[in-house]
Amino acid sequence: MRSKVFFADMRAGAKENLFGKIGRLMQQAGLAQSVAPGDLVAVKVHFGERGNHTFIRPIFLRRVVDEIKALEGKPFLTDSSTLYPGERKEAVSALACAVENGFAYAVVNAPLIMCDGLKGHNAKDIQVDGEILKTVNIGAEILEADALIAVSHFKCHELTGFGGTLKNLGMGCSSRTGKMQQHSTVAPKVAERFCNGCSVCLKSCAHAAIAIIEGKAQIDPAACVGCSRCITACQRKAINIQWNESASLVMRKMAEYAKGALYGKQGKTLFLNFITQVSPACDCYGHADAPIVNDIGICASADPVALDQACADLVNNARGNQETALASGHEPGGDKFRGVHPEIDWEVQLEHAEKIGIGTRGYELVRI
Repeated sequence: MRSKVFFADMRAGAKENLFGKIGRLMQQAGLAQSVAPGDLVAVKVHFGERGNHTFIRPIFLRRVVDEIKALEGKPFLTDSSTLYPGERKEAVSALACAVENGFAYAVVNAPLIMCDGLKGHNAKDIQVDGEILKTVNIGAEILEADALIAVSHFKCHELTGFGGTLKNLGMGCSSRTGKMQQHSTVAPKVAERFCNGCSVCLKSCAHAAIAIIEGKAQIDPAACVGCSRCITACQRKAINIQWNESASLVMRKMAEYAKGALYGKQGKTLFLNFITQVSPACDCYGHADAPIVNDIGICASADPVALDQACADLVNNARGNQETALASGHEPGGDKFRGVHPEIDWEVQLEHAEKIGIGTRGYELVRI
């Protein structure tokens, strides 16, 4: 069977602007079937890093919010803390960054709520019985919400080839523990040149895995359970994840986490991908390079696998931009994602997501 993926190009005019097309796209994709009056609706979006500019424009999220409110739903915009010790490693800094990037209530018409709590650990274990993971750790507010609308910026990604709905669900809805589980199989590492032996990390560790030895923190790998609380606690950014997991395994874990993020939401989800400013890397960086293709449009579907597959095909069928990070595949039909990240087999995430029953790679593209 093929799933329907609805597509709106970037054309607009006096009769209908782009905001109107977004509304019509959501309506045709089945928003009314996903949102009931009174539903608390999580709108999962990436708030963008400080210094980045390719995240979805907040004024577009305003239209998504307005469409939900028209159905008497109660939307809130949500994101999760980062695993790495950057600008968005806890809720206070992350929400401040979001407001600076334009996601203020006056713009988006909805409150901002971090889905994983103050420090990225407000989460619950969900049983998925995957090929790799039996349980996954998902942000509590994602699970508590009555409905979930994931709005994703479709772009290249240095670890998964591309980042779309599956990544927004799998990585973006997981706790810090969940992100750690997807990215690494070993304990965090202390950079001794930054550590001043302040002992704050000791207080954050519930497993007695950290000790101060000769004035520096040391982590016992045998005792560490991978909760990553110490990464958040360290104000000197001296404790960091060891990114030792292979890209293909990360993608498979990510797909199983995406399945967990959808737990209990049968018939209560909708997914949108903005194929705009298709940057060579993730929006988590404090910069954004030139787009590798011109803006293509916006897609929506009730099937996250079909949606990401359709968006990947639309990008690959476009003509690549010269003088960008795209090194090969400029011709229509060329593999743009391998043209930027040649070592990444990006189809793994789609193959595994289909295999575990999240959706299908087969789709029918419906142009509105």
